[in-house]
Amino acid sequence: MSVLTRATLLGLATGGRSTSALAALTLTNSSSGGVLGSPWARRLARLAATGELVGDKLPQTPSRLQPEGLAPRLAFGAAAGAILTHREGGSRGRTALAAALGLIGAAAGSQLGASWRQVAGKRFGKDLPGALIEDACCAAAVRYASRAGRRRA
Repeated sequence: MSVLTRATLLGLATGGRSTSALAALTLTNSSSGGVLGSPWARRLARLAATGELVGDKLPQTPSRLQPEGLAPRLAFGAAAGAILTHREGGSRGRTALAAALGLIGAAAGSQLGASWRQVAGKRFGKDLPGALIEDACCAAAVRYASRAGRRRA
Protein backbone atom coordinates (compact mmCIF):
# COMPACT_ATOMS: atom_id res chain seq x y z
CA MET A 1 0.00 0.00 0.00
CA SER A 2 1.42 3.39 -0.94
CA VAL A 3 2.42 5.92 1.69
CA LEU A 4 -0.28 8.29 0.40
CA THR A 5 -2.97 5.66 0.84
CA ARG A 6 -1.66 4.94 4.32
CA ALA A 7 -1.66 8.68 5.15
CA THR A 8 -5.31 8.82 4.12
CA LEU A 9 -6.06 5.75 6.25
CA LEU A 10 -4.37 7.40 9.25
CA GLY A 11 -6.54 10.45 8.64
CA LEU A 12 -9.71 8.34 8.52
CA ALA A 13 -8.80 6.73 11.82
CA THR A 14 -8.05 10.15 13.32
CA GLY A 15 -11.59 11.16 12.45
CA GLY A 16 -12.76 8.34 14.71
CA ARG A 17 -10.20 8.66 17.51
CA SER A 18 -8.29 11.92 17.31
CA THR A 19 -5.11 10.72 19.01
CA SER A 20 -4.96 7.27 17.41
CA ALA A 21 -2.70 7.96 14.43
CA LEU A 22 -0.20 10.16 16.25
CA ALA A 23 -0.05 7.65 19.11
CA ALA A 24 0.56 4.79 16.67
CA LEU A 25 3.28 6.72 14.85
CA THR A 26 4.95 7.53 18.15
CA LEU A 27 4.78 3.96 19.40
CA THR A 28 6.11 2.50 16.12
CA ASN A 29 8.89 5.06 15.75
CA SER A 30 12.20 3.22 15.53
CA SER A 31 14.36 6.32 15.97
CA SER A 32 15.65 7.14 19.42
CA GLY A 33 16.16 10.77 18.44
CA GLY A 34 13.68 13.58 18.00
CA VAL A 35 10.44 14.23 19.77
CA LEU A 36 8.68 11.02 18.71
CA GLY A 37 11.60 8.87 19.79
CA SER A 38 11.68 10.02 23.40
CA PRO A 39 10.38 7.89 26.27
CA TRP A 40 8.13 10.71 27.52
CA ALA A 41 6.50 10.96 24.07
CA ARG A 42 5.67 7.25 24.19
CA ARG A 43 4.17 7.58 27.67
CA LEU A 44 2.19 10.64 26.62
CA ALA A 45 0.94 8.85 23.48
CA ARG A 46 -0.28 5.88 25.52
CA LEU A 47 -1.94 8.16 28.07
CA ALA A 48 -3.66 10.28 25.41
CA ALA A 49 -4.95 7.27 23.48
CA THR A 50 -6.20 5.56 26.64
CA GLY A 51 -7.84 8.75 27.86
CA GLU A 52 -9.62 9.21 24.58
CA LEU A 53 -10.88 5.63 24.53
CA VAL A 54 -12.47 6.23 27.93
CA GLY A 55 -13.60 9.82 27.33
CA ASP A 56 -15.28 8.96 24.04
CA LYS A 57 -17.83 6.81 25.85
CA LEU A 58 -18.87 9.48 28.37
CA PRO A 59 -22.28 11.06 27.78
CA GLN A 60 -20.97 14.62 28.28
CA THR A 61 -18.37 14.29 25.51
CA PRO A 62 -19.25 16.79 22.77
CA SER A 63 -19.82 15.80 19.16
CA ARG A 64 -16.72 15.30 17.05
CA LEU A 65 -18.44 17.42 14.41
CA GLN A 66 -18.49 20.56 16.56
CA PRO A 67 -15.58 22.94 15.90
CA GLU A 68 -13.81 22.12 19.19
CA GLY A 69 -13.88 18.42 18.29
CA LEU A 70 -13.31 18.69 14.55
CA ALA A 71 -10.43 21.19 14.43
CA PRO A 72 -7.97 19.01 16.38
CA ARG A 73 -8.93 15.95 14.33
CA LEU A 74 -8.16 17.81 11.11
CA ALA A 75 -4.83 19.08 12.46
CA PHE A 76 -3.86 15.67 13.85
CA GLY A 77 -4.84 13.94 10.60
CA ALA A 78 -2.67 16.34 8.60
CA ALA A 79 0.21 15.92 11.05
CA ALA A 80 -0.05 12.13 10.91
CA GLY A 81 0.07 12.10 7.11
CA ALA A 82 3.08 14.41 7.07
CA ILE A 83 4.95 12.52 9.80
CA LEU A 84 4.39 9.16 8.14
CA THR A 85 5.60 10.38 4.76
CA HIS A 86 8.58 12.25 6.19
CA ARG A 87 9.51 9.21 8.29
CA GLU A 88 9.61 7.11 5.12
CA GLY A 89 11.77 9.57 3.20
CA GLY A 90 9.15 11.41 1.18
CA SER A 91 9.96 14.68 -0.55
CA ARG A 92 8.53 17.99 0.67
CA GLY A 93 5.89 17.92 -2.03
CA ARG A 94 4.88 14.35 -1.24
CA THR A 95 4.82 15.16 2.49
CA ALA A 96 2.54 18.16 1.85
CA LEU A 97 0.25 15.99 -0.27
CA ALA A 98 0.15 13.35 2.47
CA ALA A 99 -0.73 16.05 5.01
CA ALA A 100 -3.61 17.19 2.81
CA LEU A 101 -4.81 13.61 2.41
CA GLY A 102 -4.58 13.07 6.17
CA LEU A 103 -6.69 16.17 6.74
CA ILE A 104 -9.29 15.09 4.17
CA GLY A 105 -9.29 11.59 5.65
CA ALA A 106 -9.87 13.04 9.13
CA ALA A 107 -12.82 15.11 7.86
CA ALA A 108 -14.33 12.05 6.18
CA GLY A 109 -13.60 9.81 9.17
CA SER A 110 -15.25 12.27 11.54
CA GLN A 111 -18.44 12.31 9.49
CA LEU A 112 -18.42 8.55 8.90
CA GLY A 113 -17.76 7.83 12.57
CA ALA A 114 -20.58 10.11 13.74
CA SER A 115 -22.96 8.53 11.22
CA TRP A 116 -21.88 5.02 12.25
CA ARG A 117 -22.51 5.78 15.91
CA GLN A 118 -26.04 6.98 15.13
CA VAL A 119 -26.82 3.87 13.10
CA ALA A 120 -25.20 1.55 15.64
CA GLY A 121 -27.00 3.26 18.53
CA LYS A 122 -30.35 2.58 16.86
CA ARG A 123 -29.37 -0.98 15.94
CA PHE A 124 -27.98 -1.99 19.34
CA GLY A 125 -30.26 0.17 21.46
CA LYS A 126 -27.30 1.92 23.11
CA ASP A 127 -24.09 3.64 22.07
CA LEU A 128 -21.44 1.43 23.67
CA PRO A 129 -21.37 -1.48 21.16
CA GLY A 130 -20.98 0.92 18.24
CA ALA A 131 -18.26 2.82 20.08
CA LEU A 132 -16.32 -0.38 20.77
CA ILE A 133 -16.59 -1.49 17.15
CA GLU A 134 -15.35 1.93 16.08
CA ASP A 135 -12.44 1.62 18.54
CA ALA A 136 -11.46 -1.71 16.99
CA CYS A 137 -11.67 -0.37 13.43
CA CYS A 138 -9.56 2.69 14.26
CA ALA A 139 -6.98 0.57 16.10
CA ALA A 140 -6.71 -1.88 13.20
CA ALA A 141 -6.37 0.95 10.67
CA VAL A 142 -3.60 2.78 12.51
CA ARG A 143 -1.77 -0.41 13.33
CA TYR A 144 -1.66 -1.41 9.68
CA ALA A 145 -0.99 2.07 8.26
CA SER A 146 1.77 2.95 10.71
CA ARG A 147 3.66 -0.32 10.25
CA ALA A 148 3.03 -1.33 6.63
CA GLY A 149 6.02 0.46 5.11
CA ARG A 150 8.37 -0.90 7.74
CA ARG A 151 7.61 -4.51 6.76
CA ARG A 152 8.97 -3.96 3.26
CA ALA A 153 12.25 -2.50 4.47
